[in-house]
Amino acid sequence: MAPFALDAWLRPLGARVVDGRLQLLCPTAFHRDRVRERFLPLIERQLAADFDGQADVELLVLPQPAGKPAVSAPASAPDRAARPNGAGRDAGASAPAPDRDRAAVQPELPYRFDNFVVGPCNALAREASLAIARGRQQGANPLFLMSRAGLGKTHLARAIAAEAGAAGRVVYASAETFTNDFTGSVMGRRMDQFKRRYRFGCRMLLLDDVHFLESRRKTQLELFHTITHLLDAGGRVVLTGDRLPRDMDGLDPRLRSQMAAGLVAELEPPDAAVRREILRRKAAAGGVRIPDACLELLVDSLRGSVRDLEGALIQLVASASLLKRPIDEELTRAALHKLSPLAHARVLDPAEVVEAVAAFFRTRPEILAGRSRRRDVLWPRQLAMVLCRRYTGASHAEIGRLFGRQHTAVHNAVRVVERALLEHAPRRYQVEALTARIESLREAGG
Repeated sequence: MAPFALDAWLRPLGARVVDGRLQLLCPTAFHRDRVRERFLPLIERQLAADFDGQADVELLVLPQPAGKPAVSAPASAPDRAARPNGAGRDAGASAPAPDRDRAAVQPELPYRFDNFVVGPCNALAREASLAIARGRQQGANPLFLMSRAGLGKTHLARAIAAEAGAAGRVVYASAETFTNDFTGSVMGRRMDQFKRRYRFGCRMLLLDDVHFLESRRKTQLELFHTITHLLDAGGRVVLTGDRLPRDMDGLDPRLRSQMAAGLVAELEPPDAAVRREILRRKAAAGGVRIPDACLELLVDSLRGSVRDLEGALIQLVASASLLKRPIDEELTRAALHKLSPLAHARVLDPAEVVEAVAAFFRTRPEILAGRSRRRDVLWPRQLAMVLCRRYTGASHAEIGRLFGRQHTAVHNAVRVVERALLEHAPRRYQVEALTARIESLREAGG
């Protein structure tokens, strides 16, 4: 590893072993997420090599020592860029006691309802989350939050945990942690401990990224019985995933049905107004003012997840600080270009994408929007839906209306196209050629 990466990301970590699991203690949630993304596979491979077996590693956020304010870095991209990397140097000395419930670190995280930016893309999910956190809506139990990565489902899940924590014991865990706990309990004959944690006395269970459980049949069965026990006992359950329950083919049908038995709420990519407000809040939280022209350039150029917005803001603020330059349009364009050469390219209108797809397949847009189910029409229509999703940032509902269909048709198109790209090389080559045409449209107007 490069020395600066070692000093910035690994030396601040504290470490302890609990029940055979290595727990790495991170100074902030942002630090934990960066270690998970960039270094965790390397750590696990090294441990497996050193100890001749599979490594069991868990990343936790280190609670703040008494008298110090809670770290609010993850809510502010500029603040993260400015904070010294040595904030967690004494992590090992101030680690919580080994028998402390891991859920206790969660209220320290800055995920709250009042700092969640609401818009049409996520209003239902936010209101449902607040209702179940306050025990107002039994019809939403269990609640399933669905979105692609980085759109806010974890923020809402942790906000629920913080809000509901005063009313009883709340357990928040990732599906990976649940799996590791279950596997370790079975192997160590400690199932009574596992059930004490996830069932008995638990008033609310929040399980993040349940798609991780696909193909893990025994863990799925245990989760099914755990959810059943909690619901029967009057507890509340919140689950998150990157697909609708019915689209998780690797899950047991009973578990899929159980997940969808309450309310399923989708978070879609943020529209321009939400992106603008997210950038404003994160910049203001870090004491940074972004000129209006630069802010609009970021809003128009970034159509992906909240993480994409955070990444661009970190890049921009860090560049300005290191180069000792004011934030202006030139620096903003340079920051966007470093993230992706096409990040500042023109955003396409859905109608343009549909026209490009129709021309590629030598048909007309009105035929793609028609009712025909012929194979030579169905495949271009599904592909046009997927490419609209990729290049325009329009919601599933907006794309569905363009084709005279419900948003579920767009979900189905995404699944069909993804499967076709994996299973049929000719389809893959076709999509690559079409994508190149659409990229040229973007560049031509950028």
